[in-house]
Amino acid sequence: MKTLVSVGVLAFFCVSCADSERTQAEAPPADQVLINGAGATFPYPIYSKWFNEYHRKFPQIQINYQSIGSGGGIRQVTEGTVDFGATDGPMTDEQLKQAKTKILHFPTVLGAVVPAYNVPGVTQEIDFTPEALAGIFLGKITKWNDPELKNANAEVNLPDKNIVVIHRSDGSGTTYVWVDYLSKVSPEWKSKVGVNTSVNWPVGLGGKGNEGVAGLIKQTPNSIGYVELIYAIQNKMPYGKVRNSAGTPLKADLASVTAAAAGAVETMPSDFRVSITNAAGKDAYPVSSFTWLLIPSKIQDQAKKKVLKEFLQWMLTDGQNMVEALSYARLPKEVVAMEQKAIPEIE
Repeated sequence: MKTLVSVGVLAFFCVSCADSERTQAEAPPADQVLINGAGATFPYPIYSKWFNEYHRKFPQIQINYQSIGSGGGIRQVTEGTVDFGATDGPMTDEQLKQAKTKILHFPTVLGAVVPAYNVPGVTQEIDFTPEALAGIFLGKITKWNDPELKNANAEVNLPDKNIVVIHRSDGSGTTYVWVDYLSKVSPEWKSKVGVNTSVNWPVGLGGKGNEGVAGLIKQTPNSIGYVELIYAIQNKMPYGKVRNSAGTPLKADLASVTAAAAGAVETMPSDFRVSITNAAGKDAYPVSSFTWLLIPSKIQDQAKKKVLKEFLQWMLTDGQNMVEALSYARLPKEVVAMEQKAIPEIE
């Protein structure tokens, strides 16, 4: 599935009938502002919604976004080839040092990564323990009727079939969230594979983007992979419960993702780089994360700087009213207040 999408351009040519009559050779009006961004597929559904809505509100503003994965977003904003990036895994200290200018992280929404699967004949919901997920992705649990899975799913008739593992092939913030969780629950995963937007997978097939992974799972019997929650819902894919740090099996939803962020509010660092996987609390879904826009702290183009600062303010207020319809959770109000104070750091 193609993941390179230019949201603003689509909005520009589809929303305004007058604009649709303009020939491609004509220059845009002088007051038109074009913003280009690229990065994470995890938040693409809500970013698509936001950028289209913002264009409808301000027709002279186009925000184009290429859904290429967090690794690509970090690379392009670091190189200065886009006006902003997007990632689900915060940039490392080393990555920040490589940027041409200081990069600021702005959380946008909260989301969940879920274990989606395709097991023919199984209609019940599968409950995944941390040990089962780590074992599957390490290649140590290879059958659906492995005792680790059977013990947690006594009522489910799991087949004697080989498990086909599906993972991301591109640099991915969704991967970062997934392996960050696995590293917290499995010392073996932490030592052998570790945490990054790209890792050396012990086993499995790769798909590009959340879209690619979802597509591979749907067409591959007896497979399991990880996707952002909205992709599982939109593709009508079964996804399982994950036992959290309190031992509670939880299915990802708005309440459990919000609960995962609760503990981070009081300890949120000023640069917003934080992990909330395997959070404490019986109601916290364990594979949850913030996702971030990456904005250069110094923007030479005054019009672009004004638009980006005003968009961030809109995203933190009106934009938050749109997120739950797409299965993302709102930012905690305390985080919104912190971000509003950080917007003036863009100069």
